[in-house]
Amino acid sequence: MAARILVVDDEPAVNDLICDALHLAGYQTSSAEHGMEALRLLRDERIDLAVIDVNMPMMSGYDLLERMRASGLETPVIILTARQERDDPRTSFGLGADDFVRKPFSIEELTLRVAAILRRTSAGESSHRVTVGVVTIDDAAHEVRCRDELVELSPTEYRLLSVLAENVGRVLTREQLLDQVWGLAPGIESSAVETYISYLRRKLGDAVTIRTVRGVGYQLLDPRT
Repeated sequence: MAARILVVDDEPAVNDLICDALHLAGYQTSSAEHGMEALRLLRDERIDLAVIDVNMPMMSGYDLLERMRASGLETPVIILTARQERDDPRTSFGLGADDFVRKPFSIEELTLRVAAILRRTSAGESSHRVTVGVVTIDDAAHEVRCRDELVELSPTEYRLLSVLAENVGRVLTREQLLDQVWGLAPGIESSAVETYISYLRRKLGDAVTIRTVRGVGYQLLDPRT
């Protein structure tokens, strides 16, 4: 069954354009022009991914995303915005977005990002356990424990930590992480890597060391070695 994507944008022309492009790419679509309508659709329909504009009346895209996550809706989200605020990517990822795209954007880039997120979220995790120092990643339970205490991670944080742990001691480039965690092709700009590395460092504290190799990428170090 084709994935169903919810497009939330109060500009009918933009909403229709995105829906038409996603139809041509083989997806089913639903559309909403404001946040309350989007919440109703998210609760009543099977939605595999939501594309949400920031600037909307009554409820901004950020407010909608915050309400989604607060109510337990883990539907993957791509945030769209025509704003040029420097902190918008950090705000988006901090609220639980899976990707962030500035307007104007190419339809090809958007469909690539949609496909990457759906590929990542639909892929089954292998059942095994990885331990790095006092941190254990259990794929069977899909949970992370630090010194036997459960650590709450978002799906993207979990995947990023898993990829780093599977390559412990190895320096992974930003492009490799974009490919393995987000499924994004080389050359697509995204600040997601830096943002999510900072989230892992904050949540895991001194339990692990994620080293920045300037100009190259990141390396997860095992304190036992």
